[in-house]
Amino acid sequence: MHCSKSLGYLAYPLVIFCLLAASPSQAQTASDPAQAAAPAQSPTQPPPAPDSPATGGTDTPPPQPAASASAPQENRPSPQDRVRLAREAQERVRARREKRLQAAIQDTYGHKYEVYFGYAYLRARPGHNLQHTTEYGWNAGITEFFRPKLGVSADFRGYYSNAFTGNGLGRPPAGAGPDPSSPVQGLFRPFISNYAVQVGPQYYFRRHKDYAISGQVLAGVTRTLFFANSSNLPGRLVGLYPNQTRFTISGIVPFDYNLGPGLAVRVAPTYNLTTWGGDIQHNFGFTLGVNYRFGRQ
Repeated sequence: MHCSKSLGYLAYPLVIFCLLAASPSQAQTASDPAQAAAPAQSPTQPPPAPDSPATGGTDTPPPQPAASASAPQENRPSPQDRVRLAREAQERVRARREKRLQAAIQDTYGHKYEVYFGYAYLRARPGHNLQHTTEYGWNAGITEFFRPKLGVSADFRGYYSNAFTGNGLGRPPAGAGPDPSSPVQGLFRPFISNYAVQVGPQYYFRRHKDYAISGQVLAGVTRTLFFANSSNLPGRLVGLYPNQTRFTISGIVPFDYNLGPGLAVRVAPTYNLTTWGGDIQHNFGFTLGVNYRFGRQ
């Protein structure tokens, strides 16, 4: 009993000494928690590259930081480049449009033959001392092209009219009435006709996808049938030129409006020079009809 009590008195000073020795180390740990924690890398700093010299890696340089959004892009075209690119685009569009236009022109005017026909109108003088009369008729022709713009045309036409004689022999008596079958009325306004056959070159001055302008210079002969009446009395009785075949020449300017590659509406102002009765007559008119193209050059 006395021995255990003595051991208890010795144990109390040892416990107190151990507690005092442990207190400074705990205070140092509480004052520096960063040193007590496990060494961890800061989340704000990137981990060291595996190829950095500190880790003993290769000599590959570290990746460059991404470019800032506010920094100018090196591949952005300059204003001069944008203008140049726009002009090049316009030139390409114009080139394609011109290519399509030339293809359409070639398709339209690359035919070997043209056949035209229609209505004809002419103001002509049927007698040396008579006034001009209006003649109506028909016109037909064919053109063969030896070159893209040059060809040779053969033209045929016929005109019909009632000539106004107006002389004493042909003037109907009072009260006779306008009877065309009466010999007197036939002498007053006799029915006349003439037919022409001409040949000459045709040349295209303007060829467009939608229209064309060409020119013809034709020369040939005209056959006149100028009778005084239905009984075939000579036309000289009422001042008409005699029935004869005489030289004629024509200058024609056809205007074609294309309905398609092979078909066009044609209007052709006409100048016609005739030599009926030995005189020279300057006559003007036009033709209106269609122009049909076929074959290939």
